[in-house]
Amino acid sequence: MFGALAKKIFGSANDRRLKTYRPKVAAIAALEPEVSSLTDEQLKARTQEFRNMLESGKTLDDILAPAFATVREAAKRTLGQRHFDVQMIGGVVLHEGAIAEMRTGEGKTLVATLATYLNALNGKGVHVVTVNDYLARRDAEWMGRIYNFLGLSVGVIVHGLDDDQRRQAYAADITYGTNNEFGFDYLRDNMKYELAQMVQRGHAFAIVDEVDSILVDEARTPLIISGPSDDKSDLYNSIDKFIPVLVKEDFEIDEKQRSVHLTEVGNEHIEQLLREANILTEGSLYEAANATLVHHVQQALKAHKLFQRDKDYIVKDGEVIIIDEFSGRMMRGRRYSEGLHQALEAKEHVAVQPENVTLASITFQNYFRLYAKLAGMTGTAATEANEFAEIYKLDVVEIPTNRPVQRIDEHDEVYRTEKEKLKAIVKEIQEAATEMQPMLVGTTSIEKSEALAEFLKTQGFKQIDFEQPGAIDKLYAGARSGVSAKQFAVLNARFHEQEAYIVAEAGVPGAITVATNMAGRGTDIQLGGNVEMRIAAECAGIEDPAARQQKEQAIRAEVAGFKEKALAAGGLYIIGTERHESRRIDNQLRGRGGRQGDPGRSKFFLSLQDDLMRIFGSERMDSMLQKFGLKEDEPIVHPWINKALEKAQQKVEARNFDIRKNILKYDDVMNDQRKVIFEDRRKMMAQDSLEESVHDMRHDVVDDLVMKHIPEGAYPDAWDVTGLHDQVRNFLNLDVPVADWAKEEGIADEEMIERLTKSSDDAYAARVEKNTPDVMRYVEKQVILQVLDQLWREHLITLDHLRQVIGWRGLAQRDPLNEYKSEAFELFKSLIDHWHQTVTGHLMRVEVMFQAPENSAPAMEAHHFDPQTGEDDEQLARLNASVASSDFSALAVAAPALAGEFAPAPPALRDPDDPSSWGRVGRNEPCPCGSGKKFKHCHGALV
Repeated sequence: MFGALAKKIFGSANDRRLKTYRPKVAAIAALEPEVSSLTDEQLKARTQEFRNMLESGKTLDDILAPAFATVREAAKRTLGQRHFDVQMIGGVVLHEGAIAEMRTGEGKTLVATLATYLNALNGKGVHVVTVNDYLARRDAEWMGRIYNFLGLSVGVIVHGLDDDQRRQAYAADITYGTNNEFGFDYLRDNMKYELAQMVQRGHAFAIVDEVDSILVDEARTPLIISGPSDDKSDLYNSIDKFIPVLVKEDFEIDEKQRSVHLTEVGNEHIEQLLREANILTEGSLYEAANATLVHHVQQALKAHKLFQRDKDYIVKDGEVIIIDEFSGRMMRGRRYSEGLHQALEAKEHVAVQPENVTLASITFQNYFRLYAKLAGMTGTAATEANEFAEIYKLDVVEIPTNRPVQRIDEHDEVYRTEKEKLKAIVKEIQEAATEMQPMLVGTTSIEKSEALAEFLKTQGFKQIDFEQPGAIDKLYAGARSGVSAKQFAVLNARFHEQEAYIVAEAGVPGAITVATNMAGRGTDIQLGGNVEMRIAAECAGIEDPAARQQKEQAIRAEVAGFKEKALAAGGLYIIGTERHESRRIDNQLRGRGGRQGDPGRSKFFLSLQDDLMRIFGSERMDSMLQKFGLKEDEPIVHPWINKALEKAQQKVEARNFDIRKNILKYDDVMNDQRKVIFEDRRKMMAQDSLEESVHDMRHDVVDDLVMKHIPEGAYPDAWDVTGLHDQVRNFLNLDVPVADWAKEEGIADEEMIERLTKSSDDAYAARVEKNTPDVMRYVEKQVILQVLDQLWREHLITLDHLRQVIGWRGLAQRDPLNEYKSEAFELFKSLIDHWHQTVTGHLMRVEVMFQAPENSAPAMEAHHFDPQTGEDDEQLARLNASVASSDFSALAVAAPALAGEFAPAPPALRDPDDPSSWGRVGRNEPCPCGSGKKFKHCHGALV
């Protein structure tokens, strides 16, 4: 009660924050007359003026007002659109690195130009992240007119570009692209072998459009780059045949947790079936030797019992394509991991693609946390404000609408059965169609949108086929005649190509649009239709300027007339056919109506057979309604029902948040290791020579071998001399008299390390002299990077397997996460040791041979002659190094090495108390802090 009173007196935290922006908005408005008086050339010149101001010591905050005023004026001149004051507030929020929650139709795309332009002035690059390629292209072209006018370059990253095109796009001041493309480019960059091959140039500032969809909904699925493994398609197909044979008693499904498992009876049944098919030949199903079979059975069971065709995936052109549960879009190129996708392919009897192994992976949470500054915008973020604050340190600021919202949100109508609900929806559609009111009908899956479409057809409605000529004109038939044409359009993953146009014209009087989901559609539903989109489509082939102008005027006049009719009918009517498990998705659907102060209304129709109602305890509600004497086709409408549903949705949202937090906790362990590996790779690629790294690795191997076989302080009788000799021969390719040295009087581990170190140094120096230093520098870099990549891939697989089984530690009253951290750290230390040993072993054996090129064409376009050796890059391009006892039969051609910015600092310039002044310190050097220990045992120790 006190909180409510305080809110009335002082306003909410959001209101207080909004007040702080008013002076800035006023300052921007005060500059408008001055900026409006500038010529185009003078306005363009302001970009360089701002950059000069930044170079002279000014900050982005110092130039915010004039920069925003410049963008507002540029938008007026290029797009004919002027930023509203509330849009200026949104721009400030984005610049501050927060989330701007703005209702649908308030112009988020235009708002982003303010913060994008300002932050692009420092030359570090701004990434604008969208949910699909269409929006990336559209926004880059549309908003690019503002940026280009002001002298900034714009790039766009979409599927299908090669590395050169991507590098050029990232080099632009502003880069548009999808979250998937940005994330995959980051992973691919960290698999390259030269800095010049990398495409991204850092992560300074990103604005994420539909931030809730990308940072919350998609955060449960990590990005994975994978490579092919053994083909097991026959096994998937064989096991798939047994699942339909199972009966209800053989398995248990938990829909709340989205899990399914075999019962004891089911285990016996499946074992019997596998034995009869001669697939299970020895022991029981759950013996260690049959772990692969258990995995395949479990995935096949999931595919059949948890995943539904046309809801979770569709089959198109012989492929199983995942459907995004939140946006209803096809996710081409994305596949379920751990064999689940193969199990679905076997279930649907399409070609089973080979399983893949993980080469690199990252979650969206950890990718977007790479950015020095992150911001986002969406129409629905408040319900997930806690998650944004906890995971991303992002505040959510609700931006007021430019005009008051006039949409009427009615209470839900709840029916007992799905059939009763469908009848009520169709009746509502018929009544609204009679009034020529445009309607948007939201469903939760393709299956349900098509079921509603079939039901509408039985009631005399016709579906518009957008693949037929003249289909678009049918959208306007009723609006032109003033009588409902009883036609409807269906928007789901099957009609992805026509998405933008269907959405744009959903505001035409009498239009009925059935859509799976409205998350991140990116196109406004404007009452009367979208003028610009119609002009682009209908005037495309008209070359005569006069005829084109006449056509444009006719379109504008017709759309204006359509808008009057739609307004008179009450604006856009949003009909929800089911509650989604996330309140945000429902709010996104509702938010499509009542844009920019337009009238509108919304209502949800539910049944006790809906997924959300059914899973979350509708049995009690059903019996209660029967007791109250609820008749067939009679709805129950009450605010308490809305409250109960909201609580059910909050429970699901909390559960999903816990899932995402849990994923992140485990991925954070891998992410810490990923940062170390990626940073080391980048440093090594940046150096001209890795001679010092090779030297340190070799000495590390010697130290470790001696420590392992000659324990500190042990008597010679306890030394494992034979083992040390064998390991020295394996890892150092040396046949030295270790046994004779061990017999000498007074020898200890330190003397043994010195002798082995000298022997290995001399042997390697001879190998370098034989193969020439330049060639060995090239070979060293290639071996170090390729060995690291191979071991890192194996490490990822090991961590993945560890994570799958670590949960069982909880039965022993041990925290699985702490166990995972501990074991992952030990595995990482083992990875580093194995890396040093393997690299040293390869380089101590390497033999280099020069081969004549297979054709006369130059291997590289540019050649750099080396006056000291008389060799040029073309010789290096012909280099073929064969490494004895290794998997590297040939090494990749390397471009000339780049800047060595990680060179060691001179000892005189090193401050013992300031590690940042040390530069690169050799692992076997004395630690610059003055402790007397080697660097690798002091500040360079793994922690």
